[in-house]
Amino acid sequence: MKIGIDKIGFFTPHMYVDMAKLAQARNEDPNKYLIGIGQNKMAVIPPTQDAVTLAANAAAKVLTVEDKEAIDLVIVATESGVDNSKSTAAYVSELLGLSHEIRTIELKQACYAATAGLQLAKGHIALAPDKKALVIGSDIARYGLKTPGEPTQGGGAVAMLVSKDPKLVTLEAESAYYAKDVMDFWRPLSQTEAKVDGKFSANIYLEFFEKVYQDYLAKTGLKLTDFSALLFHLPYTKQGLKGLRKALEGVDPTIASHYYNEFEASRKYNMATGNLYTGSLYLSLLSLLENTDTLKAGDRLGLFSYGSGAQGEFFSGRLQPNYKEALTYQTSEMLEMRTEVSVAEYEQIFSAILTDDHDRKLDISKDPAQFVLAGIKDFKRQYLKK
Repeated sequence: MKIGIDKIGFFTPHMYVDMAKLAQARNEDPNKYLIGIGQNKMAVIPPTQDAVTLAANAAAKVLTVEDKEAIDLVIVATESGVDNSKSTAAYVSELLGLSHEIRTIELKQACYAATAGLQLAKGHIALAPDKKALVIGSDIARYGLKTPGEPTQGGGAVAMLVSKDPKLVTLEAESAYYAKDVMDFWRPLSQTEAKVDGKFSANIYLEFFEKVYQDYLAKTGLKLTDFSALLFHLPYTKQGLKGLRKALEGVDPTIASHYYNEFEASRKYNMATGNLYTGSLYLSLLSLLENTDTLKAGDRLGLFSYGSGAQGEFFSGRLQPNYKEALTYQTSEMLEMRTEVSVAEYEQIFSAILTDDHDRKLDISKDPAQFVLAGIKDFKRQYLKK
């Protein structure tokens, strides 16, 4: 039985800040951001959006009534959770109007957790082939204003519908994974911004990639040319490019050029959004599927998932017949319709983060999203569907 990704939906809020202008405001060479980290725009997340609403907005873009009736498992992967007890998935399933005969859980392992969710969903569908699972990576990347990590912020959500006989990508059986207790990135419970040892984390990322990639090749007997494209977790797109360069060391330039071309297609949306944490790899997958003009049915994709702390996994999938026809092609339009905000406006919005320690009502009139956070009352988040 073939099991995999049937649909992919993506959502990011309606505002962004230009990276060249942010660089100038920080007295940096714009090329440090545009080329050095490979980002040209960064999503700006208003207080009316959080991990719950981002997830619901992403899923709503692709789910039909029939899908909702078949879903009996919702997994939301996030490191931006809104409650230490109640799962993000519980909120999301209610907002989407899903059945109450359902499992709703939240997963956490930094940026890797959506991959864990995808693998769990694959196992679930193997046992219940007539059902569907909804896996969502939803996050807001925050490092703080005027910090070294600031240009690698962003946010949004990617929702994947997992089923038998998927229209987009079937997941292959083998994978290679590796975990180690590493303090390269963390966020203490008392903090709203993450802590990161940037250079160390970048090196651990590459170390983990080499480990799981080589383990996967050894397990399967496959070689580089058995893959039509390699996809990477993209906290910023230059990091994935460094991983690809590792895989292409010693490879004939003519062969390597194909992989570089596919990588450019795979990072288009990430360059315009920034870091999605759990959703970054899967936004890259969506970007590849919607922007490649060379991949065809049956082509194998290699995917590297990484989460600081640290966990890595390399796995693969095969493109399905007519996969292009199953895509919604909403992403480019959504990104193009966003409003640019000034650096000063971005700083004001960033500093207006909603906390749960007192009641607050939010102005939702300027947020065009379908699902919004309207405020907090008695420590309870108030969500609305417009």
